[in-house]
Amino acid sequence: MNKLPLIAITMGDPAGIGPEIIAKIIDNNAIFEVCIPFVIGDVGIMKKLIEGFRLSIKIKTISSPKEVYPVKGTLHILDCKNISLTHHMWGVPDKTTGSAVVDYIKRAVDLCMRDEADAIVTSPINKEIINAAGHHFAGHTELLAHLTGTRDFGMMFVGGGLKIILVSIHVALKDVSQHIKRANILKTLRLAHKAMKYFGIENPRIGVAALNPHAGEGGLFGLEEREEILPAVLKAREEGILASNPIPADTLFYKARNNDYDLVVAMYHDQGLVPLKMIAFSNAVNITVGLPIIRTSVDHGTAYDIAGKGSANPESLFEAVKLAAYMAINRHHQQT
Repeated sequence: MNKLPLIAITMGDPAGIGPEIIAKIIDNNAIFEVCIPFVIGDVGIMKKLIEGFRLSIKIKTISSPKEVYPVKGTLHILDCKNISLTHHMWGVPDKTTGSAVVDYIKRAVDLCMRDEADAIVTSPINKEIINAAGHHFAGHTELLAHLTGTRDFGMMFVGGGLKIILVSIHVALKDVSQHIKRANILKTLRLAHKAMKYFGIENPRIGVAALNPHAGEGGLFGLEEREEILPAVLKAREEGILASNPIPADTLFYKARNNDYDLVVAMYHDQGLVPLKMIAFSNAVNITVGLPIIRTSVDHGTAYDIAGKGSANPESLFEAVKLAAYMAINRHHQQT
């Protein structure tokens, strides 16, 4: 890649901390060392934030990514003009902000699908608010899959020396076992194997977490390991995927942290995210794998309680931008 990757950053919920953390990473200037950033959002909101915090950031409105010329301290923004400053309040979302975030994401996806941007980094949104606005998706991941026509997709998290992908995502704990099926596990193993190419790893060592304590203890504590997980692993191995037998989760994450595995397949949300957030709470990154485009995100919410107060931590966003740029460069090298 002859130049740094061009990264589209969506503003996230205008009532949340998205505008603040974006302003902070632009003000820090380190972002310009890893990519050429531009924002898809609302100029009025960003000006309100920057003026309120008395930051020295300059804003340049653009109509196309082709107009972005990286200058430290300058925020290039593609203005969607869908928020009224008259009614805007920090920490108070409504249907208007819910629709706005969907517009930002649609614009970003369109640009990436047309190769006018190299990757998307998304600031936090609120699932409840976008649904209240009439956009019925469980979150960013499902919306992105819909917009790109992607059938098989997954959620991966990176931080603290760990890479984790989930078999089941936003599922009640009592229903998790219903989703631990051979087809779901095999799909996740395939996604994990493919996604690691964006990290420069052609044949990743994949540690597969057991669902039950002690990997089921020979069937004493459950049969999922024997009847669902191991058969999926064996099928994956036939395809050349280096997947382990199901390993008790209380052992696996220690091994992965010590480089025995390149990534972990976790069976459910908290099984994977509790250890990751224990060691990387402020700088973990969420990646949607399986899409035809690169998308990373902060691993936190809109934080309405601190929005507009100046205390939001931009570290996760900065890490998400760096990771998106790194993945974009690796993808470019694979294509050339």
